[in-house]
Amino acid sequence: MPPLEFWIVAAGLLGLVVGSYLNVVIHRLPAGVSTVTPPSRCPACGARIRALDNLPVLSWLLLGGRCRHCRAAISPRYPLVELATALCCAGAVARFGPRLEALAAALLAALLVVLAGIDFDHYLLPDRLTLPGLALGLAAQALVPSGSLARGLSGALVGAGLLLVIAGAWELLRGVEGMGLGDVKMMAMLGAFLGVGGVMVTLVVGSLVGSAAGLAVAARRGSDLSLKLPFGVFLALGGLVALFARDPLLALYFGRGT
Repeated sequence: MPPLEFWIVAAGLLGLVVGSYLNVVIHRLPAGVSTVTPPSRCPACGARIRALDNLPVLSWLLLGGRCRHCRAAISPRYPLVELATALCCAGAVARFGPRLEALAAALLAALLVVLAGIDFDHYLLPDRLTLPGLALGLAAQALVPSGSLARGLSGALVGAGLLLVIAGAWELLRGVEGMGLGDVKMMAMLGAFLGVGGVMVTLVVGSLVGSAAGLAVAARRGSDLSLKLPFGVFLALGGLVALFARDPLLALYFGRGT
């Protein structure tokens, strides 16, 4: 059997390809457009992007971040999404080994990358991703040595329930909607994959980073604390931290993993 390093590199290369497709999903899914057809085109001039100009990360670097035809700038977010996905896939194999558990971890990471990208652009967490993701999270429990359907269900219920309570309390105290049901469904999806312990880590990390980002933006713009932020982005970050470091973080606070 090839050494672990081979599988890590292979997973990273595959992650680059997956990340390229995730860029398409982020761009097209909110518009209700097929993510398969038509082939990728430059959003500025409409020219079809050739296969050699569509190599993950490499093509963007070789073209200087511009379209070959019209020289319009191409957002650096495209190679960043590809790199992030590659790192998540390689990290999944490094963390869990070349096993089915790593496949489940990479699947969750890909879902989080897509949801973060869409929420950042549109303040939207589509049911077409979160609800199938919830089902996949429950199914993925069979791939985890310590997993079970009960673990996934309890994680989904606790995750969704906690966000509903927080959202309700915020609306009661402030008189405005604190978060949408998309965040609740995303948290249920995360709980289905990660269990109750993962939910706790996700919420703590996501809330801390989200609060820091909100304060920084408010200070920079000189606005109040009522500005809207894409909380799904912070949940995605918290979910990735929980995915790769849940047990050490829980052990740090409670002396054991959950």
